[in-house]
Amino acid sequence: MNKFFRAIIAAWGAKKLGGGCLSTIIIFIIIYMMLGKCNNGTRAAQRPFQSERSILSK
Repeated sequence: MNKFFRAIIAAWGAKKLGGGCLSTIIIFIIIYMMLGKCNNGTRAAQRPFQSERSILSK
């Protein structure tokens, strides 16, 4: 997810859920980090790294 849109969504969610200043900041950080984890599925679909030893032994 684009970092800009991730920040916008996290800010909107923190505004809706947060009560005070400190809780809004904490909720923003939590939502921002959770949205960042959404991209890990596409990275896991890539081919695994092959070491030089396995390439040379072929």
